[in-house]
Amino acid sequence: MDGNGRWAQGRGLPRVEGHRAGIHAVREAVEGAARLELEALTLYAFSTENWKRPRWEIRALMALLKEYLQKELNALVDNNIRFRPIGRIHELETDIQRGLERAVAATAGNTGLLFQIALNYSGRAELVDLARRIAERAAAGALSPQEIDEQWVASHLETAGCPDPDLLIRTSGELRVSNFLLWQIAYTELYITPVLWPDFTALHLVRAVADFVRRERRFGGVVEPSPGNAEDEPEEA
Repeated sequence: MDGNGRWAQGRGLPRVEGHRAGIHAVREAVEGAARLELEALTLYAFSTENWKRPRWEIRALMALLKEYLQKELNALVDNNIRFRPIGRIHELETDIQRGLERAVAATAGNTGLLFQIALNYSGRAELVDLARRIAERAAAGALSPQEIDEQWVASHLETAGCPDPDLLIRTSGELRVSNFLLWQIAYTELYITPVLWPDFTALHLVRAVADFVRRERRFGGVVEPSPGNAEDEPEEA
């Protein structure tokens, strides 16, 4: 969700106002995804690298997170949205952890969109944490090398139970994956938009999904020609 700072700067506003405007875009994206009946939506809200930002900005971001959890929980419940945070949640402030736990518990019975929010998250950190758990279990004799395959790894990541993303949307024209879901996006389609995150609406989401459905996905293979297509048939001698 990139472009909050540039959005604010372009309007002569403090950066925090860009982050505040970004909350509206979160609501647009989540509710838009629910209306489209998507299976899952993951928003990258705060990375492990974001701790390098000025302390005042981090405090503002955490305050906005608390505000979002308080104000939007009823909307998540009413829209049948299941909420799940991913990342090193245990390193966040205690009151934020409690707010996240309340949101998870309140939406646990919902059966619609799975809304994952990545907080204090990075793809490398997720893989490092998994490697540590593997080493601990192997040292305890509870895991053998033969048990580990791609399916096992996927089922022990923080996104376990959620399908790998089909589409990765980068706002504000960014052209990198920024340490996001590194295992899970192996075959994810990329969609780059110049729209800054605070200006991102449900209509932009619809356009991104429409672009995606027109694509031909190969997953490393070759798409077979359509049967019965005369153009694909060999010419007669």
